[in-house]
Amino acid sequence: MRERVILHSDLNNFFASVETVLNPSLKGKPIIVCGDPKKRKGIVLAKSEEAKKYGIKTAETVASALRKCPQVLRVAPHHHEYKKYSLLVRGIYERFTDVIEELSIDECSLDVTASTKLFGSGVEIAEQIRAAVKEELGVTVSIGVSFNKTTAKLASEFKKPDAVSVVTRESYEKIVYPLPVTDLLYVGKSTAEVLGRYGLNTIGDVARADVELLIKALGKRGRQLWICARGEENEPVRPYTEKEEVKSIGNSMTLPHDVTSREEIERWLYALSESVVSRLRDADVGKANTVHIVVKNEKLEEITCQKKVSPTTHCPDIARAAYELFCAHYPRGASVRMIGVTVSGFDRHIEQLSILDAIEGENHAYEKRERAEKAVESIRGKYGYASLQRGIVLTDEKVNGLDIRGKKD
Repeated sequence: MRERVILHSDLNNFFASVETVLNPSLKGKPIIVCGDPKKRKGIVLAKSEEAKKYGIKTAETVASALRKCPQVLRVAPHHHEYKKYSLLVRGIYERFTDVIEELSIDECSLDVTASTKLFGSGVEIAEQIRAAVKEELGVTVSIGVSFNKTTAKLASEFKKPDAVSVVTRESYEKIVYPLPVTDLLYVGKSTAEVLGRYGLNTIGDVARADVELLIKALGKRGRQLWICARGEENEPVRPYTEKEEVKSIGNSMTLPHDVTSREEIERWLYALSESVVSRLRDADVGKANTVHIVVKNEKLEEITCQKKVSPTTHCPDIARAAYELFCAHYPRGASVRMIGVTVSGFDRHIEQLSILDAIEGENHAYEKRERAEKAVESIRGKYGYASLQRGIVLTDEKVNGLDIRGKKD
């Protein structure tokens, strides 16, 4: 078989870069994109290269960022602009291939195997894309070029910003094997600690390890890590024209710190449920009748549970069910590192009226709430997530100002 040519594109400091295009006076200055630029509350959603030099990181608190760089400029997010620029960048990708898989608002995988006959090698195509994005849109992109998706993503991290990096099958072991195991996709701190206990500290160590040892240490994930470490991952790039039937819609968040307060968890569940509802409406799959949650503690031990609900597309319905599940199944006082909300059981034709709906006549009450939520979503789409927030979310500075709508499953 012909060797595949896969690109992984990663827009550099995307939100912050778009802000400098919208306001050129910010160019060259340390900036952070955050919920409310007039307050010290909220979370850093993005930072410029200049802010990064001070050690500012995405998802840390604004107060922490200000301690590192008191002169950092705070900018409110403009999510409709980020979406617009993401689509403009996709338009550039489409000049070279229609086999594009969107991984997030600022990352895509591209299969350009067939395109090499028209536009040159994978590196030449990547350079043409990089130049076009910079010259036409004023933002930059780092692109990895390789023979599969995992390695192309790894390569995209080598040089930033505004760069092209390549890993061929011939150079794979020399370049990739010495890298720390944490550079491998899906290997976080906890997994790295487990691997470290077996003396597996580099990607090469994992690639040369006995696969049965990895399965013993990590379960079925062990085999997948072994395959990725050896450069043998062969998953196809799935173009957006091949969307599978949506069976569930969810969102999860690794929290900025370990949380033990149930009140704070309830606020996070509302924030997550809002993002799920927004995506549920975008998907146009009807109402959901099942709510699922996943919770991980500081050891990354996982609890999952679910419950049936009256068919709904309303955030409060989903958030309440998620909180009830949490209280029923997660020990009081135990810390939470990650939490997620998912809905399923879609049916466009399901109609199950509550007593209140019946009293008010058919589903008048439901439709009234639906109109209100759509109005809120419309305002947020134009002015950003922080423009309108639920009171339960506003009461917590750790949730206030954090836009999580763009997160993927």
